Amino acid sequence: MGLKHPRAVESLTIRIMGDPVLRQRARPLTAEEITSKATQELIDAMRETMHRAPGVGLAAPQIGLPVQLAVIEDRETSMRELSARQRKERERKPVSFHVIVNPALTLESPPEVEFFEGCLSLPGYLAMVPRARRIKVECLDHRGRPRTIHASGWYARILQHEIDHLAGAVYLDRMRSTTFTSLENHKRFAAAGTAGKNAPVAPPS
Repeated sequence: MGLKHPRAVESLTIRIMGDPVLRQRARPLTAEEITSKATQELIDAMRETMHRAPGVGLAAPQIGLPVQLAVIEDRETSMRELSARQRKERERKPVSFHVIVNPALTLESPPEVEFFEGCLSLPGYLAMVPRARRIKVECLDHRGRPRTIHASGWYARILQHEIDHLAGAVYLDRMRSTTFTSLENHKRFAAAGTAGKNAPVAPPS
């Protein structure tokens, strides 16, 4: 199965919850597919789509392709609304752009760190989601070379979120359901001091 060439469409459209592709387990990419021109141009298009959204990660199923590929980048501009205390609580630091292909995730701590998460495929909503603080990801990079990532804090959360997408899962499957809220209400109650210690909202991915 070949990949759709990004120039064959005017722009990449982020799929919204209810689209079956978001609940489909993505297939691995072959070495030939990873290094193909179509995949390299797809990666560039996904990066632009992620920035435009904006988000800190984007998985291929979110743009309609059920393959095990995701792009990630957490830029300084994504953190401008966070105080120094909030950055420290989240262990959040800039992460340079990179690609993960065919990832295998290992949790190195229990999923017990909770913060609000949003998702580009469920715009306007968020919820508190428990995640592991430390993880290991074994994957291939954008050139098909093996890579092992040891991540902690917010970077680990982003990776877990994107790898969930490749398995046909979304944060709704892991959230504390009583915390599910609209972004509008979250901001309103955060301003009133009743949204909990985790306000403001996390950037979606």
